[in-house]
Amino acid sequence: MNWYQMDEEQILEELKTSRCGLNEHEVKIRQEQYGSNTLKEGKVKSPLMIFLSQFKDLLVIILIVAAFVSFISGEKESTIVILAVITMNAVLGTIQEIKAQKSLDSLKQLSLPKARVLRDNQKVEIDSRGITVGDILLVEAGDVVGADGRIIDSFSLQINESSLTGEALSVDKMSASINEECALGDQKNMAFSSGLVTYGRGSILVTEIGMNTQIGKIARMLDETKERKSPLQRNLDDFSKKLSVMILVICLAVFGLSIMQGTQLLDALMFAVALAVAAIPEALASIVTIVLAIGTQRMAKEHAIMKQISAVESLGSVSVICSDKTGTLTQNKMTVMQVYFDESLHEPLELDENRPLDRMIMLGFVLCNDAQISGGQKLGDPTEIAFLDLLAKYKIGELSTRDKYPRIAENPFDSERKLMSTLHRIDEKNMILCKGAPDELIMRCTSIQREDGIHPITEADKESILNQNHAFAKAGFRVLGFACRLFDKDDLELKDEQEFTFLGLASLMDPPREESTQAVADCFRAGIKPIMITGDHKITAVSIARQIGIYHDGDLCFSGEEITKMSDAELSEKLPQISVYARVAPEHKIRIVDAWQSRGNIVAMTGDGVNDAPALKQADIGIAMGITGTQVSKDAAKMILTDDNFATIIKAVATGRTIFTNIRNAILYLLSGNLSGIICVLAASLLMLKVPFFPVHLLFINLITDSLPAIAIGMEKVKHDILSDAPRDMKEGILNGPMMRQIGFEGIVIAAATMTAYFIGLKTSYPAGATMAFATLCLARLLHGFNCRSRESLKRIGFFSNPYSILAFLVGFAFLNIILLVPSLHSWFSVTTISMEQLFMIYGLALLPTILIQIVKMLQDPKG
Repeated sequence: MNWYQMDEEQILEELKTSRCGLNEHEVKIRQEQYGSNTLKEGKVKSPLMIFLSQFKDLLVIILIVAAFVSFISGEKESTIVILAVITMNAVLGTIQEIKAQKSLDSLKQLSLPKARVLRDNQKVEIDSRGITVGDILLVEAGDVVGADGRIIDSFSLQINESSLTGEALSVDKMSASINEECALGDQKNMAFSSGLVTYGRGSILVTEIGMNTQIGKIARMLDETKERKSPLQRNLDDFSKKLSVMILVICLAVFGLSIMQGTQLLDALMFAVALAVAAIPEALASIVTIVLAIGTQRMAKEHAIMKQISAVESLGSVSVICSDKTGTLTQNKMTVMQVYFDESLHEPLELDENRPLDRMIMLGFVLCNDAQISGGQKLGDPTEIAFLDLLAKYKIGELSTRDKYPRIAENPFDSERKLMSTLHRIDEKNMILCKGAPDELIMRCTSIQREDGIHPITEADKESILNQNHAFAKAGFRVLGFACRLFDKDDLELKDEQEFTFLGLASLMDPPREESTQAVADCFRAGIKPIMITGDHKITAVSIARQIGIYHDGDLCFSGEEITKMSDAELSEKLPQISVYARVAPEHKIRIVDAWQSRGNIVAMTGDGVNDAPALKQADIGIAMGITGTQVSKDAAKMILTDDNFATIIKAVATGRTIFTNIRNAILYLLSGNLSGIICVLAASLLMLKVPFFPVHLLFINLITDSLPAIAIGMEKVKHDILSDAPRDMKEGILNGPMMRQIGFEGIVIAAATMTAYFIGLKTSYPAGATMAFATLCLARLLHGFNCRSRESLKRIGFFSNPYSILAFLVGFAFLNIILLVPSLHSWFSVTTISMEQLFMIYGLALLPTILIQIVKMLQDPKG
């Protein structure tokens, strides 16, 4: 049996304790047996280990090899640049990972520094770390529960457990046992560590402490859950392996050809080394980092803060979004939706205080209410605050109304009778105002007020009221009934809660955000399945999901209890049809995320509570709420929404897709450009000609053409129709078939122009040929930056739509011309003086590949 299913005597006997609490001897024995009431910290890597782990990436290893190759070939400047880039990336990665190692520390902060317990029948205050199993924990409003336990006394006790269950409303606690099995959120006779007592007081028999509490189990799951690499990281790993193999094969082939042609061993080796320097895109890692950093800045302006820059691109790959309901899809603000009285429904703002019945209902809203609004601060139960918010729209100041009709006496809300009553002096008469559960209230009513006066209540009236109550509940509303009674005494007892005059019903809910419906529609347009995961009940969850378009006819809704009974195979089979999960626990959320990931999906998960943290970490992209989110959820997530808005996620998805497209285009630019250089070297080797480039030429090309134009490509704006594309197939790497063909075609075209310039220059001299080849390749690659901005032609995207590309070209063009036209720099860059005719030939030949590539793009454009 579970603790919540046992009665008090069973638990006391099981834990070998009593209502008087433990004595000091028993406490010491139990503390040795159960340990301290603290959360244990998992293994934490030292900053040095984190820094060294940044060099495990294969692309980084390739760059280190490139640095070594550059060093032995005498290009010390290139070596310094490469190592500086690698070190910078490692430092950035280390900082990000250290920041992300705060989850367990944040969980520890939820522990109560002090706690009141009963020891030897004496109330004592102790450090919460000293709480042990069998202690009697005493709590009251304002306390944070220090351990898990069974409630043995409840005096109107209410505890907010939203950080664990995701349910925003406080839970009315009781001491009676519960016979059937139920989810965590329905265990109303249990209290859990980190819960906030919002009302009343109670006694809790401690059943679990430390890592065995529900919060401790979450800490353990959080420690055991491994973060997944982003799709980009996985793609780059795959890309790096393929690239390294290709470069190795080409260099070995060139080395072999050189030996066969009679080249000396050392010269052949240096020739292969030079080719490796030309082939490896040294700037790729830094360009990816810069493009992702630009993306984080763009997202920050759209209320999405990225904790890990690699996660920026993950958003663009998302195919499933598991979203919390409260505050993300909804406004996180209880609102009065409709009022029912005199056998008809009324909009809240249609009430008229000049009509007697309307006035009595409005007085019930404000007077039978413990919430307060002072300035901009709202204190109290969200449901009660909703009534004050409504009356504020009528310019009815709740404080002035309460001053006019002061509270003489009261019967506080009680979870047993489900009512609250207050006594006031209204219109020179004592009046009891009562609110509560409609089915409880209606049994205590003997009359009903209508517009034309008060009438005896009939069975038909009661049936009509209860039918409306059922209709509200079925639609997912929370419903409260209101009644009043003329009274002739100045005190109030529970037995006086009878002979009421029924006034009406009020339905409330946390309504959807206005932008949620459009954001969900954008999800479906983008090929993304939105799923609601909430701690609320099924009826409320489905109602909201249907309103905003997540839930459609034929979809399924499962509770956490139902998921527990399902095998992994059953869950996987039904997964595509399930749109809503209700009353779920942390382990259910991880299981749902894992089930989608096992089907090859990239999953985003939103959350704000401690209970969400393990799933946030498990997801490909965990998204925490910046306003309502706990520090634990923020630490576990990779992205934080500063406006807690689901629509912001969709904007971020569009930005993420754009970033991946831009990175892919930058890689296309780098590889096609590098391939052109490789082709030139191979062609010269096969034709028994000298190498068309000096080492310094390759260094200059790498520094000028591999950096600024590629970064400019990463600055391309989000396309207006980017969400019309489906999420990309994760099985498809960066170097897919179409991209390989494009790299090959563009590399050959640029190489052909470069070799043409080389042959023209050779007619004058080898230095002139090398100079013309170097200048043509450099300028052609600068111009190629415009081609790689998009799959579409410049005519369609607009030449001037990305000013950064123009600036990158102009900077590179200026540097190239300075080298060619300033004689004092010739020796530095191994170039020779060329004629104006040769210079214009360079310009023309460099422009030809871009003209040809743009013509092909226009011919392939289906839109013409």
